[in-house]
Amino acid sequence: MTSAQQTEGFGMISVAAILAESAGRFPESTALIVGDQEVTYRDLWEQTRSYAGALRDRGITEGSRVALLMPNVADFARVYYAVLSLGAVVVPLHALLKGREIDYMLRDSGAQLLVCAAPLLEEGAKGAATAGVDVVTVLVPEGTEGVARLEAEAAAAIPVSTWLPVPPSSTATILYTSGTTGQPKGALGSHFALVEQTSTLLTSTFDLRHGDVVFGGLPMFHTFGQTCVLNAGLRAGATIVMLPRFTGEAALDALSRHNINVFFGVPTMYIALLEAAANKPGTAGALRYCISGGASLPVAIMDRFKAAFGVDIYEGYGLTETSPVATFNHVGKTPRPGTIGQAIWGVQVEVARPEIADAIELLPAGELGELVIRGHNLFTGYLNRPEATAEAMVDGWFRTGDLGIKDEDGYLRILDRKKEMIIRNGYNVYPREVEEVLSRHEAVLSVAVYGVPHQTHGQEVAAAVVLNPGSTATPEELRDYAAAELAAYKYPRIVEIVTAFPTGPSGKILKRELTARFVEEGSAQTTAG
Repeated sequence: MTSAQQTEGFGMISVAAILAESAGRFPESTALIVGDQEVTYRDLWEQTRSYAGALRDRGITEGSRVALLMPNVADFARVYYAVLSLGAVVVPLHALLKGREIDYMLRDSGAQLLVCAAPLLEEGAKGAATAGVDVVTVLVPEGTEGVARLEAEAAAAIPVSTWLPVPPSSTATILYTSGTTGQPKGALGSHFALVEQTSTLLTSTFDLRHGDVVFGGLPMFHTFGQTCVLNAGLRAGATIVMLPRFTGEAALDALSRHNINVFFGVPTMYIALLEAAANKPGTAGALRYCISGGASLPVAIMDRFKAAFGVDIYEGYGLTETSPVATFNHVGKTPRPGTIGQAIWGVQVEVARPEIADAIELLPAGELGELVIRGHNLFTGYLNRPEATAEAMVDGWFRTGDLGIKDEDGYLRILDRKKEMIIRNGYNVYPREVEEVLSRHEAVLSVAVYGVPHQTHGQEVAAAVVLNPGSTATPEELRDYAAAELAAYKYPRIVEIVTAFPTGPSGKILKRELTARFVEEGSAQTTAG
């Protein structure tokens, strides 16, 4: 008996069972589509078992850590479940990382091996070399010299017979969170939290069924795409149409070509889809159900999407540390625009006093505070960072750093990140509120509101705006529009027209980069009003 079994009992589990069980139930159904290639559930599991055999022959065993560097291709799923079926730990890396960043994550995670897709091999090999980690590739053409091909090793290996059961608290994934300061932290996701997340999503949260065709454009290396699309989609027996590189045009084409009826995306994806549809009407496909997460979705965008595609968008909320979904506008209920819904089954989401760091003091309904979460979906801590874990986990609650309000019905609204709240002349300004106002202007496609340093006001409110194609609104016009709708201390004195925003791995707008760019350009000197 292991020490884990002595404390947890005899129950065993594995995220790899998701694919194995679905392969048994839906063997001939199509699991993945990538371009013109289709893979059935039976074939995907057989290929995964062969990949696991090859990894086993390389010395990967229970508890080993294997890093993945690849875009949304079928090999992501094969390697992901192959690693997990051995009881090893998956460390998915952002596909756009540079060698130095890859080196850091390989060292920090203790990865024994990097599995790297051919298009990312230049930076992947560079990072692995400096970290002293072996590399095996996928998608490299057969016959290429000087590289180890996992496909060839899998063909020569004896496949594993099935997945290895592990104690529920065993680590399944290490996902690196970007954070706002310092080096990224590795959040430890357990097999229990990830499997229970799919159970909860499919039984009472999402409207996702066997036979659905799901848009797979969210990056699989990120928690949203990995859990909600890959794990939940395959457990449901759906078909996932993977998109290695997202653009609005490519997504619109995929919707039409494959009759996609379920769309998962972040706000920037919905905005890009709207823009593409405006240029190419009549290509909406067969959409039935849409889910948004990763960042707040302006109500104006929801309304435009409903007008263009005839479908409501159901919004939810979560973080890497919550596996990720914590709240959602549940299936069977009309979504409440502007909210992130209610807590999912078995999870508590409350509002606490943000200024108290070492204890959780819950606030009554209707009061603004920091969202705190506890339940089956929580991570088990940050790798090698006990102080960061202790700061985030207080009295059994995870402190999200997000400010919000909970109403009498249990619906929650996010106002903003604690660190993104702007304080102008001592008054709190919540960027989300300003963004909602500017999003209603007919010329505005997308907007990001952020704070910049100001010697008189402390901080000034700034807005970066992407205009709809053909629109000619000026910064002054947009500023005046906001000034007419908002209190004097709230409206943005600084408005900049941009063509695109800096975004993170999930498509979330990186406001800290907008602030940093503004400061670097020396613009925070004089502003109107």
